[in-house]
Amino acid sequence: MKIYKSFDEIDYELSRLKLEQQIAWEEIKGIKHDFKEDMKPLNWVNTAVKLAGKYGVILLMKKFFRR
Repeated sequence: MKIYKSFDEIDYELSRLKLEQQIAWEEIKGIKHDFKEDMKPLNWVNTAVKLAGKYGVILLMKKFFRR
């Protein structure tokens, strides 16, 4: 437990904690926005196309090296 020597110290600590709370809240809002963007169907399609492309390249390489 911290012992304060003046009301100025208390006010300073309260304002610092309030700012930390506001920063944390803004970070949560940013994470929420990022999550919403990630869950859009267009992003899923992009991810599926990238994975299919990588898988296709792997299959082509296997066929090429087997011959």
